[in-house]
Amino acid sequence: MTFFFILFVFVVAQRLLEVVYARSNEKRMREQGAIEVGSDHYKWIVLLHILFFISLLGEVLYLKLGLASGWQWFSIIFLLAQVLRVWSLASLGPFWNTKILVLPGASRVNRGPYRWIPHPNYVVVATEIATFPLIFGAWRTALVFSVANALLLLYVRIPAEEQALQKLKS
Repeated sequence: MTFFFILFVFVVAQRLLEVVYARSNEKRMREQGAIEVGSDHYKWIVLLHILFFISLLGEVLYLKLGLASGWQWFSIIFLLAQVLRVWSLASLGPFWNTKILVLPGASRVNRGPYRWIPHPNYVVVATEIATFPLIFGAWRTALVFSVANALLLLYVRIPAEEQALQKLKS
């Protein structure tokens, strides 16, 4: 259970630091004339992530789950996702954000993992939502939130972001 709490606190702290970084980038970008796209669905993304953490904590504590069979594999995949997360953030630098912001005159970033994967950070999030719970056998949380995240990304977030990226070309 100690490993769960350490990892849980680490991931939540990581997310909170990312929010601080995103807000700093957002402030600077808005000062440069950036406009937000897709703000109507942003609250659903935030809610999904909050409920994910509550569900994971609840499932692990209520069912008294420990390390699952194959936890080492899920941990390795989870750690690889962290590497991709850092690479994605570093590649976008001051353009990285949790919101969709379009900065007139800016070019689409095509370095780092963005050379090969259009939305690497979403690959990271999807991987984390699946593997983090599975490390501890919380398959219900992994299943429910993987499906919810996939639907939100495939039908709402990625199309909104692609539309915003098209505006950069205009």
